[in-house]
Amino acid sequence: MAANDDPSTRPEPAPVEPALTPDLPAPEEVVVRSKRIACDGVGGVLGHPRVWLEMGEANFVVCPYCDRRFVLASGSEGGEDRLAPGVYEGPSGH
Repeated sequence: MAANDDPSTRPEPAPVEPALTPDLPAPEEVVVRSKRIACDGVGGVLGHPRVWLEMGEANFVVCPYCDRRFVLASGSEGGEDRLAPGVYEGPSGH
């Protein structure tokens, strides 16, 4: 066995750095008038379970399922409306 074939003399591999996810734009941005949003994707078999999202102190929220980004329109916090397929906003549910 040659000296460089001896496992005890081989250098230890460097630890793997975690992959960094680039800051990519949201696949879809929806302007809303309420800080409380419900999203169910596009509904049906292509959608996801309906989730209610709260913006809190921020002016946006991102759906954890479909990555839609909901942005509060300036001067808003109005009534409930259906804005886009699978998007609801306001204090009451459907």
